[in-house]
Amino acid sequence: MEINFIALLLAAVVTLVTGFIWYNPKVFGTIWMRENNFTQEELRTGNMLKIFGFTYLFSLMITVILMSLTIHQSGAVGMVGGPPLLANAKPSFAAFMADYGTAYRTFKHGALHGFMSGLFFALPIIGINGLFERKSWKYIFVHAGYWMLTLTLMGGIICAFA
Repeated sequence: MEINFIALLLAAVVTLVTGFIWYNPKVFGTIWMRENNFTQEELRTGNMLKIFGFTYLFSLMITVILMSLTIHQSGAVGMVGGPPLLANAKPSFAAFMADYGTAYRTFKHGALHGFMSGLFFALPIIGINGLFERKSWKYIFVHAGYWMLTLTLMGGIICAFA
């Protein structure tokens, strides 16, 4: 199973593109700013190179785990020790990959698993943090909604093209 690193690099851009749209004042940005007591002027003072750079780096980390969650064949490859040891795998591995090598490798399937990751990982994590930080449900749902949409798109791209 070859990994398409370009697809992973592009999937990581989704967090930035989705964020530009989701947190735009005409979408959810005004709610987000109000819930965090931010002003436009305060937001302009941030080091955007650092923010976007680390966002992209963290997004690349997310693509690695999403690859395991969306591409079921990753489990079979992992069972034989990963790509370096494929040549040493038993014939049953080759037979399995011949039968199921491209099964469930669609955008739709990856999007489903990406959405489930958002619903069952991102929402609870953001919810727990938000509750302890005494944030509102609006705050929790704005961020969780962003991550559910973002992970859905990332999962679809990764499953279909990585």
